Amino acid sequence: MNEIEKKINFHRGIIDRIDKQLVKLLNKRAFHAGEIGKLKLALGLKAYSPDREKQVIRNVSNINNGPLSVNAIKRIFKRVMIETRKVENVEMKKAKNQKRK
Repeated sequence: MNEIEKKINFHRGIIDRIDKQLVKLLNKRAFHAGEIGKLKLALGLKAYSPDREKQVIRNVSNINNGPLSVNAIKRIFKRVMIETRKVENVEMKKAKNQKRK
């Protein structure tokens, strides 16, 4: 293996460790979204909160220092919110069904 290949493997190793952290953080985020869903259900609110989602997009856009563009960050977080909203809806349905029992 030459020096360039070693450097590629080095960076790939770092990316793999970052990916593990990202998965853990995304799942933590989804867990808390599910908890929020249960609380919203108690208040009679829906999972989708456009004002909150706009706030999240604003927040992550403001803290972005690259190299990803602001538009890339927006697209990523819009997807993250779609997926976590699904978790939120599932948890709301579970809580609703438990209430009925």
